[in-house]
Amino acid sequence: SVNADGSHHILHPSDVRGPYTFWRRLFGLALISVYVLLPWIPVGGFPAVFLNLAERRFHFFGLTFLSEDLWIGFFLLTGLGFSLFYVTALFGRLWCGWACPYTVFLEHIYRRIERFIDGDATNRRRLDAAPWTAGKIARRVLKQGLYLLASLLIAHVFVSYFVSLPRLYGYMRESPLNHLKVFGTMLFLTASLHFCFAWFREQFCIILCPYGRIQSALTDDDTVNVGYDTVRGEPRGKRSDTSAGDCVDCYRCVQVCPTGIDIRDGIQLECIGCAACIDACDTVMTKLDLPKGLIRYDSPKGLAGGKHRYLRSRTVLYTCFMAVGALVLGISLLSLSPAKAELIRMTGNAYYLDESGVRNQYRLHLVTKRNEPTEFRITLEGLPEGAAVTGLDEVIVLQAGEETVKTLLVQVPKAAYRGEFSIRLNGLVTPGNTKLTDTIEFLGPSAYALE
Repeated sequence: SVNADGSHHILHPSDVRGPYTFWRRLFGLALISVYVLLPWIPVGGFPAVFLNLAERRFHFFGLTFLSEDLWIGFFLLTGLGFSLFYVTALFGRLWCGWACPYTVFLEHIYRRIERFIDGDATNRRRLDAAPWTAGKIARRVLKQGLYLLASLLIAHVFVSYFVSLPRLYGYMRESPLNHLKVFGTMLFLTASLHFCFAWFREQFCIILCPYGRIQSALTDDDTVNVGYDTVRGEPRGKRSDTSAGDCVDCYRCVQVCPTGIDIRDGIQLECIGCAACIDACDTVMTKLDLPKGLIRYDSPKGLAGGKHRYLRSRTVLYTCFMAVGALVLGISLLSLSPAKAELIRMTGNAYYLDESGVRNQYRLHLVTKRNEPTEFRITLEGLPEGAAVTGLDEVIVLQAGEETVKTLLVQVPKAAYRGEFSIRLNGLVTPGNTKLTDTIEFLGPSAYALE
């Protein structure tokens, strides 16, 4: 993909048909549909995935997380990471060729647009080499316009994950100057997507993607990947040559490769495991009345005539890590509460002392994650006899997704004060009858100092 002078060599992979291509395209369209539809699907009164940065609330399929709950994201991210390692150890870069968003958008949107406008690979190369005419300019303008439209749509869907579709639609009907951050984010994403998919393309996978760089540390001779059977295929030659192998050196596998490699040179960093070369080679083998599978999904051991193992030390280790992560994540999710009640000491003096006694000042922070009105019944325990609490209502009602902060004053008479003690907050949240607890210290001078 790089010319001798260092410039980008534009690849024009040929189209291919076959079972892998069919299922890969179907799977890619399913992933695109999920990406587009998630902001539309309501779950628990919110979009299925809604990362509300403005209010610091994050909704995932009915679960609501506050900013202080994001520590759970560590287990989610590490779980996804080990899952990717696990898949890589078993099946190589299957993620890259089948599920990576970059590959999905490039292969199933932008390349389809290019093939619709410019034709097959031969016509595209011929058009690149042709002089600039009115027809060529018209094709280029139409293609880049459709690229830009696709980038705009993808960027708007991405932004809707953070501001919600109704709010985004409202922003679109107003001046961009009223929402510069959102508008600027959308423009940046559109420009980045257009640059990547209209020009940079496979260079991202070859040059920038870190996953491709570490795959050699995640795979071994038992890892199933796209490979060429050298025992069966070599030496290459014509079908009429009885001393030649099954490979007729037609270069069809190279022509369809989206990263421009020759799979017959062995497993390479640039291979994304898309299986286009498998379908291309199987088509040629069928025409030559030879068995399929000269290029196939197999491990280095399998290609050498052996048998690969799925159960081995690294897969067992990854399985254990995934199981531990899933267990901790499950326990963490079960511990989440649909509401929050917290006592926080107010800034300033730790306590106030006057003739009537010792006073502490707190902030009562209440949050509901429910999408319906929520009642809080808060009581304070551990107070000495005669202590007075100011600012605490018997019932506090919050609307859907609301949070509030109330000021509480706790006054302890001198006669009842016996030194510092703990205050325990007990809360009952309805609907659901969820119980909340919190503890904070009541501070003051030593009891001896008041005598």
